[in-house]
Parts: sequence; C-alpha cells; structure tokens
Amino acid sequence: MPNTLSLTQGYPTIAKSQELYRRSEGLIPAHTQTLAKGPRQYVGGSPIYIERGKGSHVWDVDGNEFIDYQMAIGPVSLGYCYDAVDTAIKDQLAKGITFSMMSPLEVEVAELIRDVVPNAEMVRFSKTGCDVTTAAVRLARAFTGREKVLCCGYHGWHDWYIGVTDRNRGIPQGAQDLSYTFNYNDIESVLASIDENTACVILEPIVFEAPQNNFLQELKDVCDRFGALLIFDEMWSGFRLALGGAQQYFGVKADLACFSKAVANGMPISILCGRSDVMQLCEKDIFFFTTFGGEALSLAATKATINEIRAKNVPEQLVTQGAKLREGYNAIAAELGIDYTKCSGFDCRTIITFDAKAGNPLEMKSLVQQEMIKRGILWSGFHNMSFSHSDDDIAYTLSAYREALAILKQAVAENNVRSYLRGEPVEPVFRRTSNFNMKPKTIAAK
Repeated sequence: MPNTLSLTQGYPTIAKSQELYRRSEGLIPAHTQTLAKGPRQYVGGSPIYIERGKGSHVWDVDGNEFIDYQMAIGPVSLGYCYDAVDTAIKDQLAKGITFSMMSPLEVEVAELIRDVVPNAEMVRFSKTGCDVTTAAVRLARAFTGREKVLCCGYHGWHDWYIGVTDRNRGIPQGAQDLSYTFNYNDIESVLASIDENTACVILEPIVFEAPQNNFLQELKDVCDRFGALLIFDEMWSGFRLALGGAQQYFGVKADLACFSKAVANGMPISILCGRSDVMQLCEKDIFFFTTFGGEALSLAATKATINEIRAKNVPEQLVTQGAKLREGYNAIAAELGIDYTKCSGFDCRTIITFDAKAGNPLEMKSLVQQEMIKRGILWSGFHNMSFSHSDDDIAYTLSAYREALAILKQAVAENNVRSYLRGEPVEPVFRRTSNFNMKPKTIAAK
C-alpha cells in the first residue's frame, strides 16, 4: 500500500514512476521539461512523477504522500488547489480561455500590478520568466542605444544569458561577447566591467545571500552614473519577499522589474514592468507581443493570487513558518554536534548546505534527501514556503530532520556516506551565480 506520512515508514514503492520514466526514454530530452524537476536532482530510488496536490501536500503516481518544500520549483505560493484561485480559474473557464480581442483582465491585472509594485508605470504580460528578462534586455538596448549586458544570477535559456554559462553551444560568439558577469555584493566586480557601452545591469536582487553595505542602492547609483538601466529579475523575490517584491522590501527602485512564479499560484504568466519612458518603446520601437500574453485563465489566477497575498499578508506568514524551519534545523544540527550543515537564506526561501570538510556535499545532500523522502518529505535542499505550510507540517518536518540528521552523522563518522545511498547521488544544480565566466577577460583586453 502507498506510503502516508509516518516517521517509521519504509522507502516508497515507485513502480508507476519507473514505468513512466522508461516510456520517456528517447522521447523527452533529459526526461523532463524543467531541469530542477528532473530525476537527476533526486537521489536514485526517489519518486519521479507527481499526480496531484492539495495545500502543501502532494501525491505521486504510486499514491505516496509527501509534504512538499519544492512547491513546483516556486510558482505555488498559496498552496496546491487553493480554493480562491481555483474558483477564479473555473469562473473564467466558463467564459473562455483566450479570445480574438483583448480581455478586460489585461487592464484589471495591469492596474493591480501598478498598485502593488513600485515603479510599475507600465505593464506587459507574457508566459515565462526568460520571456520577460529577454524583453527587458532588448528594451534596455533600445532605450540606451548600447549593447553590453552585465548579469548576476540565473535568468533563463535565451542567448544573451545562457552564452555566459558552460551550456553555450549554439550561441553565436558575437552574442556571447556582449554579456558579462559580476559577483553579488561585490561592487568592484561591477565597476570592472561597466562602461559607456553597457545597456543594463540585470540581477536577482536576492537569492539566499542578503545585500551587504547597501549593495543594491550602490548598484543603482553606479547604473545611473554610467547611464545603464538597472533590471531586477524578481522570479523568486517577487510576491514572496514582500507584496511589491525586492523594490519594496529594500527601498530600491529598479528601472525595469521582471516577475513570474509566485504571482499566479502555478498558472503560467510572467510580468515585465517599469518606467513608462522605457516601457513605451514596446508600442512600436521593439516587438514584444505574444499570442498567449492575454490568456485569461492565468490573468484570473494572477488577480486572485495577488488579492489573497494582499488580504492575508502572505509574505509575513511565509517568514513566520520559514523561520521555524530554519531555526529548528540549525538547533537540531547543534544538538547532534554537527557543524558541517546549516540552513540559511531569507525565511520565505531557505537553503540547506553541507560543508566539504565532512565529505562529498552532494552525497551528504543525497542521503538527507533519501531519508526525508522515506519519511514523507519532498525535499531537494530548499524550503520554498507556501501559505499552506501548517504548524503540523513544520513540526513533522523537524521530527523527520532529527532522524535524518542522526543517520547523516553516523554515515559521516564512518566516512562512508556513499554506502548509505540506495541509488545514485544527485547531480550539481545548473545554477552558478558567481565566479563563472567572469569578464572582462580576453575580450576586455582587445
């Protein structure tokens, strides 16, 4: 029988997951549409396919139940099958999905975004995060008449960004030569690259590290001094860190801001907004129009989600529950005398790390993941908090951590973590955000 939540249960049976995985072989590249959801981000023997969810819980295709701390890799901010959002989607579905002319929701949701996001003077909708980050870069180039881009963080799969990574096959060299990277909290790395040909500086305003020494405001000042636009990629910080995102939380206004993930509780939508003198170039000077930009189900979900976030102060709840996990995890590690793992980050989204001084970090992560999954926790080293994570969820999760970390301690003491794994360890996440392909290098010397 499928596993339910229990600290004494066995490893889940995953026969249906394995059969679906076999069917995907040779049919779906890398078996997945989303890298972070793929099987290589989970230790061997983990479930592979999820069938349904409710609140903060999910059930895989074999019927095993889990508390989910991935939350669809970010988009589910309120909870799975959240009534207010699902009702809005169903009501709109009865009217239609997409039409031959514009939907009134385009105006209503744009007004809502303008109300809650600082500096959102004009608004454009699309479908994915990389749609709007790429449109923002194009806008910046058009507005400034410049070509060079400075980036920090992860921004999607389009040429201008992916060209700075080690997955840059198929990207013209000319495109690669126009994108540079800098390090977060390192204004000197920005000053080493920014110049009179820099169109924009784009970054995730936070990932897990907090800005130090007024870094974001200093970055804004540097951009203004050089005439470059500052773009915030708020896929993770938007509508979780604060209703108005990092601009509201830190009091720093970007020229353009990009959102997706949490804004529609799982429905596909992305948002580009910012200064009207820049955004108005979307009218004729640049082309950024899509067939599904005004798709009404996602707009209805966005409207309902933002209204719930605002009415129920969801960011405060995410902080409250996330802090319990962060503090609880670190307390358990301290009690066990483990000094090679910790939980850190902003409480709405924290990360658990493992120090190489105790062994292979990926093997240690894999062992904890394996033992958490055994106990009914869908976990990949993060706490992506949702409004539906309850006190009972938190208490149960900390109990599971206490057992999993005790096993990790024993495995590390034996210097043999790998032997505890029931399958292959997880692979490194493709998400390098600093000290990679740092420019200027040879290009700057030419």
